[in-house]
Amino acid sequence: MLEFKIIETLNPNNEILEAIKDCTYQVKKGTIKHLLNTNLQVIEPTEYLITYPNTLTILEYKVNEISNKSFFIKEHNQKYSLSELIQILKKLKI
Repeated sequence: MLEFKIIETLNPNNEILEAIKDCTYQVKKGTIKHLLNTNLQVIEPTEYLITYPNTLTILEYKVNEISNKSFFIKEHNQKYSLSELIQILKKLKI
């Protein structure tokens, strides 16, 4: 059986929380887990589920990418940077 040890709990991004404060949302904290007896790590993203005024699921990954796009919107099936995501959230409120 696979055994995991939580190394780090990923907290929500304050800038995103500020952008969605007028919406109805839920946040699920992400985690970084270490698979015991190996050197493998599993990253579970921080999940922002916006239910009002529109339904939107945003996943925030803690990764080191060259493109620096650590946010993924399930409904759009696309990656975004923080500035691009903030612009999308501002349009969402209109």
